[in-house]
Amino acid sequence: MRLERKGRAYVLLAGAAMMVACSSSAPKSPDQERADAATAERVYAALEANPIYYFRDVEVSVDYGVAHLSGYVWTTDALYAAQGIARRVPGVTGVRETMELERQGNRGGGDGTGSN
Repeated sequence: MRLERKGRAYVLLAGAAMMVACSSSAPKSPDQERADAATAERVYAALEANPIYYFRDVEVSVDYGVAHLSGYVWTTDALYAAQGIARRVPGVTGVRETMELERQGNRGGGDGTGSN
């Protein structure tokens, strides 16, 4: 009986922890908003300054120092380069990416014929 009570307590604690983790965070302060916007601009500038890869289709947002990269690149090398460039920008504390590869004119892959 005692073991069953402990099990329930663990389930309740885990549920409470999940609720706290899933709750929305406090709004950013104006200083944090400005810092994230400035960091995003630096990431954009660093991507644009790259002489090898074309990053005009990469979108950047920054949330508490974590750079979020989305959009499209043409090669896996470009994808990894974008991540590396973003990591080296002052103010970036982490990088998350949801970029997709655009192959032969088709976003996200495909055979280039326009058929699915």
